[in-house]
Amino acid sequence: MKNDVTAVKAAVTGVFSVLTSVFGILTIPILLMVTCNVIDYITGLFAAKYRNENVNSYKGLRGITKKVCMWLLVVVGFVIDQLLAYAAEVMGIANPFTYLVACIVALWIICNEIISILENIADIGVEMPGFLMPLIKNIRNQVESVAGENDLEDEKEGEETL
Repeated sequence: MKNDVTAVKAAVTGVFSVLTSVFGILTIPILLMVTCNVIDYITGLFAAKYRNENVNSYKGLRGITKKVCMWLLVVVGFVIDQLLAYAAEVMGIANPFTYLVACIVALWIICNEIISILENIADIGVEMPGFLMPLIKNIRNQVESVAGENDLEDEKEGEETL
């Protein structure tokens, strides 16, 4: 029994070490994002019954496609980070940030996935603490604020009123 536990610990440590060496600081956000993707997909399947929705292979494939595209958004953030690092190096500027854009994208996706999970759970009929949804939406808004997304939306709204 003790050898089995030791083997499991060694395997988990090895896998986490490989992930950390490949993804660096992105490891935790990526693991959290994938975990939230899976939980959202499962709770969405459960909630479909309570929403009187039919679950079929087309909807399932569409949901999986959306999740894969979320991962691709993080890859796009990673590419942008690489471009910024390259540009900073060419210009001789010290870049103190590693994978900043990819982390912000991942955090935004995680917040949206948590909001979707909470909505699915609420549709199932589970009572939730009143502070939970506003808390997650506040975190998402802070991520958007850091990324300057709110400023871009304000500019778009200003253009529409002209």
